[in-house]
This record gives sequence, structure tokens and C-alpha cells, in this order.
Amino acid sequence: MTEPWFDPNVYSWIPGTVLGCLAGVWGTLVGLLARKGRAKTLLVTIAFVLLGASALLLLAGIVALATGQPYAVWYGLGLAGLIGVLVLGINTPVMLHAYRQAEQRKLTAGDL
Repeated sequence: MTEPWFDPNVYSWIPGTVLGCLAGVWGTLVGLLARKGRAKTLLVTIAFVLLGASALLLLAGIVALATGQPYAVWYGLGLAGLIGVLVLGINTPVMLHAYRQAEQRKLTAGDL
């Protein structure tokens, strides 16, 4: 076993907590704004930034596992990354669909 990258007893909860809180705020904003067709650029950008951060955490967890890091190091990084990739990967197309529906409603209302 190699020297741990960080103290897992103190820091292993931080990646999942930060990513979860940010994704929760993003989801709340999507729920409030996507149906109205507002802040599309901001929310799409945040979605891809969070998705990229999740992918990096997952990659870091895989590298930590491959290099023999302690369980709490690779698990803390990898689980947060895996959940983030899955949840954001599933919900980003749902958000884009909500924006398409809002745009369609605006076009339909304009035709009346």
C-alpha cells in the first residue's frame, strides 16, 4: 500500500458532499427555471461543469484504486464521481427536453 493522498479519516467525505450540494442547487434551479425557458446558458454550463467534475472524481477514484490507495481514499473519490456521472448524465437530457418544450410553447403562443 502506498502513502495515502490525504487523510481519509478527515477528508474522504468532502468530494461527495460538495458535489451533492452543488448538484442539488443545480437541480433546484433547473426545476424552477427550465419550464419557463430562463437561464438556459447558465444551467447548461453548470450541468457540463458538474458532469466534468464528476468524471474527474471517478477517474481519480479509479487511479487511486489502481495505485493501491486505502479504501476510504478511492471509495470517497470514486463513489462521488460515479453517482455524479450517473445522476447528471441522466438529468441533463431531461433538462434540455424541458427547455425544448418551453421553446415550443413560446412558438405556439406566438402563432396564436
